[in-house]
Amino acid sequence: MTLEAQVRVRRGPVTVDVALDVPDGEVLAVLGPNGAGKSTLLRVLAGLLPPDGGRVAVDGTVWDDVDAGVQLPAHRRPLGMVFQDHLLFPHLSVLDNVAFGPRTRGASKADARRAAAAWTERVGLAGLADRRPAQLSGGQAQRAALARALVGDPALLLLDEPLSALDARTRLAVRAELRRHLADYAGSTVLVTHDPVDAMALADRVVVVEDGRVVQAGTPSDVSRHPRTDYVARLVGLSLLPGTGEGTAVRLDGGGVVAVAEETAGPVFVAVRPESVALYPVRPEGSPRNVWPARVAGATPHGATVRCELDGEVPLVADVTATAFAELGLAPGSPVWAVVKASEVAVYAR
Repeated sequence: MTLEAQVRVRRGPVTVDVALDVPDGEVLAVLGPNGAGKSTLLRVLAGLLPPDGGRVAVDGTVWDDVDAGVQLPAHRRPLGMVFQDHLLFPHLSVLDNVAFGPRTRGASKADARRAAAAWTERVGLAGLADRRPAQLSGGQAQRAALARALVGDPALLLLDEPLSALDARTRLAVRAELRRHLADYAGSTVLVTHDPVDAMALADRVVVVEDGRVVQAGTPSDVSRHPRTDYVARLVGLSLLPGTGEGTAVRLDGGGVVAVAEETAGPVFVAVRPESVALYPVRPEGSPRNVWPARVAGATPHGATVRCELDGEVPLVADVTATAFAELGLAPGSPVWAVVKASEVAVYAR
């Protein structure tokens, strides 16, 4: 393991208590809502905030050990960090910004600029090396920040919401480039984000933090398919319903029953995708197994569809086309009937 960390730190009403193990070459995304403790964790790893308890070791070297009284200063930690708003030195050129790290670690000016030139070219900024940060676009500035973080071949790379300040089109391009550079990076990477797309696209593993605690961990596909909290379910666009399996039915904790395709028993989660929910103005004929009366609590454009939040005995989220939304005459408060095929319901143990 390159990074082994057990961090405890009190920040106002929230106590962050998180354990991380990140092997060489792995990208770990720390995902969570604002105020969950993600950036606090990153600041501890970077040496910018002393922990109240725990231990941080990288490549077998202890960076923090509260019980032993060890705290390695930030400038002595072999790490690179990319911030949300790049934080380049405004009075330095792109080349000198990238060369800053090697210079602080004792490299000669010539060696530092030589290494910086190679990385500037690698991130596609060779023709802009003499420019100041104010002359760069947001995407160019973030590429320069990434080059500055990686030029010294650090043991640990920390990324704090690195794409959140970029517009949608620039974010796509920089995300693809970042993914390529992370694939070539030999050390450990910790990516802090609240964007599930960034986490799913860039990370090998995901840790979800809520209220300072890890509530779920796994590969991006595992976390997206089997969310374990309402926050995670909403991030990936699922309705998450806890209940108790009783054969081919799940009796929900909040009331209501959901028919499922396979036998199940005991405490389970039911997950339903918005595209699996069909809406009707009157109760449909035939014998669908899952039919519930509901009311449209809210409606939001969502790409090519309208995402409808439904209140009722079984609370759901449904995606309908804009045409269907208009033809059904839907609006907040509209009564509807929600239908979901049993085969479209995912069930897994709590």
